Amino acid sequence: MALPLGLLCILCFVGSVISQDMTYEEYMAQIQACPQECTCPPNFPRAIYCDNKGLKSIPKIPTNTWYLYLQNNLIEVLSADALRNATQLRWLNLNRNKITSEGVEEGVLNAMPHLVHLYMDDNLLSSVPSQLPASLEHLRVSRNRISKIPAGVFIGLDKLNLLDLQGNKLMDDAVTEVSLKGLNNLVQINLAKNQLTSMPLGLPPTMTQLFLDGNNIEKIPIGYFKGLPKVAFLRLNHNKLGSSGVPKNVFNVSSILDLQLSHNQLTEVPVIPAGLEHLLLDHNMIKSVNGSNICPVSVDTIDDSVNESVPRLRYLRLDGNEIKPPISRDIILCFRLLTSIVI
Repeated sequence: MALPLGLLCILCFVGSVISQDMTYEEYMAQIQACPQECTCPPNFPRAIYCDNKGLKSIPKIPTNTWYLYLQNNLIEVLSADALRNATQLRWLNLNRNKITSEGVEEGVLNAMPHLVHLYMDDNLLSSVPSQLPASLEHLRVSRNRISKIPAGVFIGLDKLNLLDLQGNKLMDDAVTEVSLKGLNNLVQINLAKNQLTSMPLGLPPTMTQLFLDGNNIEKIPIGYFKGLPKVAFLRLNHNKLGSSGVPKNVFNVSSILDLQLSHNQLTEVPVIPAGLEHLLLDHNMIKSVNGSNICPVSVDTIDDSVNESVPRLRYLRLDGNEIKPPISRDIILCFRLLTSIVI
């Protein structure tokens, strides 16, 4: 028997409220407290949408808000008063505003003990925000004016696994073991498009993704990746790496799956691990490729019937160098799983 439309609506409402662990009274209070500048969808009662409103300040946010969207406004101050009741926030999006480091009021962030995602891309920050909550897992502050990472700013952030600092003004003296201390469980760090001339020190051994594109890095220290035994994705495109600045076996790390070295000054193909799957060497100064030199195993030991003996390289890019096709036969004999090669 079909249910009346009114009863169906009530059941839908009850389901949505229960799914977000809210009582009917909490739901009604949340809807009534919705800032007039914002939108509070009834079917998503813990979310408040204040994005693209031309706001110059944050309206007062009600209790029980979990998701707050404030991107694409003109906000200059992260106000403790406006967010006084927003202690349940899990997700805060402040991308593309005009917030300065001075505009982040003291204690405003660590008053949110459940905050997991903090997005402050495309603002006017000059420093990584301090007093961050211990619950934080993702911090995105790309494309600001950050030139400083305060010492100890990450201490206590044991849940932080993603840190995006790309497109800032960080120099070597800002990215140090002291400034990165506390990132004990970091998985991904993005330091692309800064002003680094050397590889960052102090990264935790939990790292799997390291993005350093668009800096001025000229060399990699011998044994650099011994301290990063889990690194799988490494991007160093658009730097100033020459073959003299790349120690012979520095990339011969079994964990690396994706190695990107495009737009550098390499004259030779570096030694690579047998497990590498993607290698980008386009737009360097490489004149020739000798398969017997770059093959990570002896060609004579490769047995197609023994999976472990076959190098895993599937994608190789060499265009933009001084190499002329065709590719040499010993490359094909070594890397038998290659499905795409650009030359």
